[in-house]
Amino acid sequence: MSALMELTKARLTLLVVLTTVVGFHLGAPASVDLGLLTDVLAGTALLAAGAAVLNQVLEREFDARMRRTAERPIPSGRITPTSALLVGSALSLLGLVWLLFRVNPLTALLGVATWTSYVAVYTPLKRITVLNTVVGAVPGALPPLMGWSAATDSVSAPGWSLFGVLFFWQLPHFMAIAWLYREEYQRAGFRMLSGVDPDGIRTAASAVRNTLALLGVSLFPFVFGLVGHWYLVGAVVLGGAFLAFAIQFARTLSQTSARRLFFASIVYLPVLLGLLVLDKQTRRLTSQHPAYSTSGVSVPTENLMPSFSRSID
Repeated sequence: MSALMELTKARLTLLVVLTTVVGFHLGAPASVDLGLLTDVLAGTALLAAGAAVLNQVLEREFDARMRRTAERPIPSGRITPTSALLVGSALSLLGLVWLLFRVNPLTALLGVATWTSYVAVYTPLKRITVLNTVVGAVPGALPPLMGWSAATDSVSAPGWSLFGVLFFWQLPHFMAIAWLYREEYQRAGFRMLSGVDPDGIRTAASAVRNTLALLGVSLFPFVFGLVGHWYLVGAVVLGGAFLAFAIQFARTLSQTSARRLFFASIVYLPVLLGLLVLDKQTRRLTSQHPAYSTSGVSVPTENLMPSFSRSID
């Protein structure tokens, strides 16, 4: 069981599930369809777990060269590559079929895009170009959009704002990890920005630039009317604090500042997502309160942008 949890990257899969929940919650109407939510979470979790397994199958030789990954189930010999290939393929196929028949075709299509960009594009690119980090942020940012599409059967602008938050959050998070383990990545043959940037100028600039972009993008859920002023204040404070850690990392490029930036990213994301959910839920409950109705007619409290159903633009 322990080896299976490592093989499916249980913590990463849990993060995928949590971000999917946020997307679904923000897109859902006043009454949340718990059955549909369960189905999208099951399909997404299966697909994410399968992708994680296949990623380790493809990288088993390179994982064996790094201390931080040498004890994973395949390079350590606890699970054979053939067994892992069968498990990963079965989980991936089951997740895709589940999303297609239990949720909707649009969410299944986004699931295919997530799986393909992670397994077939990002994984091999890690040994080819330093741009792999940007490409790898795409599959990591799609799960909240999958949750949104499951709830709304669309991929409208407010849903893309959630994609943007996850996309830009990953880049300073990755820069901190890449700087901490730059020597191991080089030894394993992975092409990371930190490995071709010995003075750290490009790595530092990327961390600051993308954290600043995250601060701006994190305000779009408010602009689109998904959440209110409490979220706006929290997003500005969190984004400012995260940016301060990125600037400190850029100034010193030390192991300590890299670790602080990494832990700041770990704290930032769940707190921001929690604010999104709490603010949305508060507004939802407020809109249902009798004080907000006149003569039985409910007064709307949200002004969401029109949904461009089934548009992926």
